[in-house]
Amino acid sequence: MAFVKSCIKYEKMTTDSLELILDSLFEGVYRVDPDRKVTFWNRAAEEITGFTQEDVVTRHCGDGMLCHVSPEGEDLCAGGCPFHPALSAGEPLTRSAYLRHRDGHRIPVNIRVVALRDDDGRVTGALQFFRPAVKDDEKDLRLKELERLAYIDALTELPNRRFIEATIESRLNELRRFHWRFGVIFIDVDNFKMVNDQRGHDAGDRVLKMVAACLRECGRGTDVFGRLGGEEFIGIIANADREALRTVADRIRVLVESSRLNDGSPLTVTVSVGVAEAAAEDTVMSLLQRADRHLYHAKKTGRNRVAG
Repeated sequence: MAFVKSCIKYEKMTTDSLELILDSLFEGVYRVDPDRKVTFWNRAAEEITGFTQEDVVTRHCGDGMLCHVSPEGEDLCAGGCPFHPALSAGEPLTRSAYLRHRDGHRIPVNIRVVALRDDDGRVTGALQFFRPAVKDDEKDLRLKELERLAYIDALTELPNRRFIEATIESRLNELRRFHWRFGVIFIDVDNFKMVNDQRGHDAGDRVLKMVAACLRECGRGTDVFGRLGGEEFIGIIANADREALRTVADRIRVLVESSRLNDGSPLTVTVSVGVAEAAAEDTVMSLLQRADRHLYHAKKTGRNRVAG
């Protein structure tokens, strides 16, 4: 990165030379002009987001394509654009965000934005560098281990019901012995039958994969998300009280709501979520039933909300 930054400041470097260097990086990189129109999109950006140069170059960066969202769920393209400090004052910026993948789900990235200047020091555009916040090799190792244990859901590649129930049982034993608190988040896709009926089961499967991708990317290393069955998902959240569970649940709700499946015409879904903090006297069934009751309440009071 230091080498690239020095190249940006080197006045005699041609645009072609700079683009050749940027195209060889493992980081995603794109360049915008002062009006935030995309003028360059490197190969790593294609691999990370699924969007090609043809999809992106000449488009305005805030026109609904990548749709940067902060970890708190704020739409950064509507306010707080990462390019703003560089384009307005030439100031660099580093932050975390979620970008929308071409397949619809959100991916967490670490971003750095730097200004581009001409020989007179005037800002002529900006570069954004981004890389996935979770290393792909770590996710691959976890997936292979789950497959080896036959604890993987074939469609979503999340842990299946068997793994979820075994993990909850283990966490309950730890709660009783060591007082290590945890809770569960019960997630259900709203109006999923309508998606299957109106758009077909293939679209329904892709929606489930999109939701699973959101869940996979939003947890900590100690959290576990899995598919219970159908359109129902479970999150097992370590070291969490009711308020922390609601915070995680609402982050999931916002990320799913802001994701979009490109299936002919855009397809979006929402989720309802019930949360329940575990107690020492709980069984696997009683804890899941309590979270399910809260989920039912979220559904009954309007959907796309968190209860518990």
